Amino acid sequence: MVTNTKIRVLISDDHSIVRSGIRALLELEEDIEVIGEASNGKEAVEMTSELQPDVVLMDIAMPLIDGLEATRRITKANPKAKVLMLTQYDNKEYALSSIKAGASGYVPKKAGPVELVAAIRSVNQGDAFLHPSMAKWMVKDYLQRADEDPYDSLTEREREVLRYVAEGRANREIATLLCISVKTVLGHRERIMSKLDVHSRTDLIKYAIRKGLIAMDS
Repeated sequence: MVTNTKIRVLISDDHSIVRSGIRALLELEEDIEVIGEASNGKEAVEMTSELQPDVVLMDIAMPLIDGLEATRRITKANPKAKVLMLTQYDNKEYALSSIKAGASGYVPKKAGPVELVAAIRSVNQGDAFLHPSMAKWMVKDYLQRADEDPYDSLTEREREVLRYVAEGRANREIATLLCISVKTVLGHRERIMSKLDVHSRTDLIKYAIRKGLIAMDS
């Protein structure tokens, strides 16, 4: 079945020459229609509510409201609108921030026309889209995190508290040994359990034994 429904796109970028270039590119596609242009984040939010686009192309660095905040507001107020970040920032920090803000995709401006059009179609269909350069380092970053030992994320004080807890010492005794309050000890314990993803004192002891922090007969 053939449909004449086009993907309605709002372009949001503070440079008019960039908006004009993107519009000219997208108008070559039979299934895409540019319905408006916003020159700052505030306009992007307002025009999204007014025009109800399917996809919003969003730059990050813009006046009045930056692209990340605009994305948060748009996705909250207009959950059907898909935001696709199109930015000069080609790094994982901005990409992750964009995704957390609610963006459905991230494309650096160095990407080719075919990639941009493919990204628009992808997010419009409800899929997430990451430019290949982004996807590559995100997979690498995930694998690195998967190989990390959560023990390495503990501070020296948290390691001390872990060892004392595993030795069976009471919270008040630990507080006295470390010259801190019982409340502080409890705070350390909560953070330790969260970082190690354990949920009881018994699990902490088992973990400490596996790490060799205490002997089996301690």
